Amino acid sequence: MTSGGGAAEDGETSSGLTRALQIVFAVAESPEPDVGVSELARTLGLSKTVVHRAARTLVATGLFVVDERTRRYRLGPGAVSLGLAALNRLEVPKVAVPHMERLVAATNETATLSVRYSDQRMYLTQVLSPQEIRMAVQLGKLFPLHVGGSSKAILSALPAAEIEGYLDRNLVGSVSVTSREELLAELDRIRARGYAVSRGERQVDAGSVAAPVFDATGLVYGAVSVCGPVARISDDKVQEYGALVSSAAAAVSAGLGHRR
Repeated sequence: MTSGGGAAEDGETSSGLTRALQIVFAVAESPEPDVGVSELARTLGLSKTVVHRAARTLVATGLFVVDERTRRYRLGPGAVSLGLAALNRLEVPKVAVPHMERLVAATNETATLSVRYSDQRMYLTQVLSPQEIRMAVQLGKLFPLHVGGSSKAILSALPAAEIEGYLDRNLVGSVSVTSREELLAELDRIRARGYAVSRGERQVDAGSVAAPVFDATGLVYGAVSVCGPVARISDDKVQEYGALVSSAAAAVSAGLGHRR
């Protein structure tokens, strides 16, 4: 007579995996950068014990990071790696690279594609300048949304309430911007002209011009930029590069299904 233990065990494993995935998605979709066990339990209709056990397992795998002081969880480096791999498999770079190559041909500077990742963004791909002295970015590294051209292009395209929430969470103690009011005024200027300009913000010797990219839902996906040594991103080049980058970003957005 065959035991039914194997089937029962399979069912328990499947149920546990389902709960873990529910918790991952709940944290990923939360408007806050981190979430507590009580909130997750309430949202998902699970017990605190079940959520806590699953969350600790997710910490062990690198999918979550826990703040031991507040006992709140956020997505970890494992989730970043998975997200980056998933985005690459969506072939977004394949959509963007032809437009980026045209940007490089027109400007002789490096072109980049960034993707928003909650309160941060990362470089997804780049096409390098043919010049001997050029900018090269680190793919997969996370940056805040209020410093640098690509970051502020993305931040400017968020709904007003999301911008206010981001500033509440991230601007306190920042030495990179003078004031909240100054940053909000700059975001207004970015929206008005369609692109952001950065000179020496994130890197002293680097400059960039960037425009937001939107997905099929109409939400900001990321940004396309042209970047190079700060001396070459001069005043007489900014308007020219801004028009080129805005056109490239619009073409990439259209390739992702965005309709104005």
